[in-house]
Amino acid sequence: MHLIQGIHHVALKPQKEQFQKVMEFYTEILGLEVVRRWGDAQYPCAMISTGDNSCIEVLPVLEGEALPAEGKFAHLALATDDVDACVERVRAAGYPVTIEPKDVTLADLSARIAFCTGACGETVEFFCEKA
Repeated sequence: MHLIQGIHHVALKPQKEQFQKVMEFYTEILGLEVVRRWGDAQYPCAMISTGDNSCIEVLPVLEGEALPAEGKFAHLALATDDVDACVERVRAAGYPVTIEPKDVTLADLSARIAFCTGACGETVEFFCEKA
């Protein structure tokens, strides 16, 4: 029996003024669905489904709280069937594409990948595993 069954969520901690932009990036641009909201107007929080039992949790930094140190995670990899379409959507919305779509082989795994910068400076990878 495995104790760990997968990733439940990855938490993003944008500055309060970035919250809406982060929500738009993941829901309007990438088409993900908000599955839970809590908090209030001063401290809105949300869980955004990535479509496979895992989520992106968005928790704004509280007043007086330090921003998370960079490097706590290298990137957020989102599984997709169409890396190129994801890149075109983020590019059209004005977000920087840091690695253009390309095919890679990692040991016995072939994939198409690309990277961009998200709404609060996070590195986002689009990952399509090939059969």
